[in-house]
Amino acid sequence: MPSPALSPSARPRVRRPSWLSPKVLRTEVLGGLVVALALIPEAISFSIIAGVDPAIGLFASFTMAVTIAVVGGRPAMISAATGAVALVIAPLNREHGFGYLVAAVILAGVFQILLGALGVARLLRFVPRSVMVGFVNALAILVFMAQVTELRDVPWPVYPLVAAGLALMVLFPKVTKAVPAPLVSIAILTAVTVAAGIAVPTVGDKGALPSALPVPGLPDVPFMLDTLTTIAPYAFAMALVGLMESLMTAKLVDEITDTRSSKTRESVGQGVANIVTGFLGGMGGCAMIGQTMINVKVSGARTRLSTFLAGVFLMVLCIVCGPVVSEIPMAALVAVMVMVCFATFDWHSVAPKTLKRMPAGEITVMVVTVVCVVATHNLAVGVIAGSVTAMVVFAKRVARLADVTSVTDPDGTEVVYSVTGELFFASSNDLVTRFDYAGDPDRVVIDLSAAHIWDASTVAVLDAVETKYARLGKTVEITGLNEHSARIHRTLSGELTPGH
Repeated sequence: MPSPALSPSARPRVRRPSWLSPKVLRTEVLGGLVVALALIPEAISFSIIAGVDPAIGLFASFTMAVTIAVVGGRPAMISAATGAVALVIAPLNREHGFGYLVAAVILAGVFQILLGALGVARLLRFVPRSVMVGFVNALAILVFMAQVTELRDVPWPVYPLVAAGLALMVLFPKVTKAVPAPLVSIAILTAVTVAAGIAVPTVGDKGALPSALPVPGLPDVPFMLDTLTTIAPYAFAMALVGLMESLMTAKLVDEITDTRSSKTRESVGQGVANIVTGFLGGMGGCAMIGQTMINVKVSGARTRLSTFLAGVFLMVLCIVCGPVVSEIPMAALVAVMVMVCFATFDWHSVAPKTLKRMPAGEITVMVVTVVCVVATHNLAVGVIAGSVTAMVVFAKRVARLADVTSVTDPDGTEVVYSVTGELFFASSNDLVTRFDYAGDPDRVVIDLSAAHIWDASTVAVLDAVETKYARLGKTVEITGLNEHSARIHRTLSGELTPGH
């Protein structure tokens, strides 16, 4: 007997992907196209930094974008060949050759998968907001500085073209937002320069575009231990730099889009993308904050489709539309990136009103992050320096909250010292000087009910206080310990002084 058909309301609903909506699909497609156009000159530039053929950087950008669109943890984030990765692996390519570079990219991917599986992404929660703001502002400054080099020693028409591009991107959205303003700007400026025969630097001047898809293969290196020891330090450095940039960028996109993403999946995905890129002869890469801002902030893309199409369009533009793409004036792309810089920079963070209200320590952390990134052109260095500075500022601030007050019993037989605050190495080291060892009565009570013991340094200080009183024949009683403090004190007391 056939089963009765389900009514339309009783049938399970299949959730359609958001990008199937015509409006969202248009946004994602156009966003991917704009990113692809902006990727071409940058990928070529990063190839030059790494000391490889321009096609290698373009291949890496294609494979990274397409792969991370599938396996990554942050939708709409763009991964491709980057300057940070190029700086790390350039010495290896220069000293040992391209085969070693490719092998290092593959090993870096393995390291990233291992680090992702070990939960390194969870360390991102220890990065303070001031470091995040400094990271974003430094990125905007670096991207802007990179555009300045494109404006030196160039024909004078470049400057009005850049100005025209900026004007188009500011004014066009007031007419319609159906088409991304950067795409319109690039198209109009290209048409004007070609039609008028204006001689200005173009994308084609950066290097030859590839004419075929990358072919899989193994790195041309001897498979022996000596090779592994040679590439391992570079691969590990690349893995750390790539993960740090990618996770910081993912966190920024989370804030912009008010959504959450899987940082662990992103870490593993970066590793998979680099392995795929390595076996296809690419130079590796990581998340690109500049292109991501174009995709998310300027174009309004929100799904994996835009990331995937950015990679696909990149290869299509290079292989099928190479002659046309080569005619795009660099001035048009410079204008796009300058606009991205202004959109990325957190202007509120440097407003006089904000700086007056912000604690000096927070400002110091932000400035240290920006200075270190700009000075080294390495985002990882800036984030680490800023985070360490933030830890020092925090420790100093919390240490000041620890205090000691004393009350002597009316009959003079007992004194009670009340200790308040968080007790750790920075706050407890001076604790030993807060007691009147000679003048106190024979019985001393140290009340820690309003304090918390965090480390061995505090236990060692309390032991030292007890020892000083004991030498004078006085007894000490420590009271008010909470459960955690009591456990640390019970475990370590008497074990930290030589001779015990």
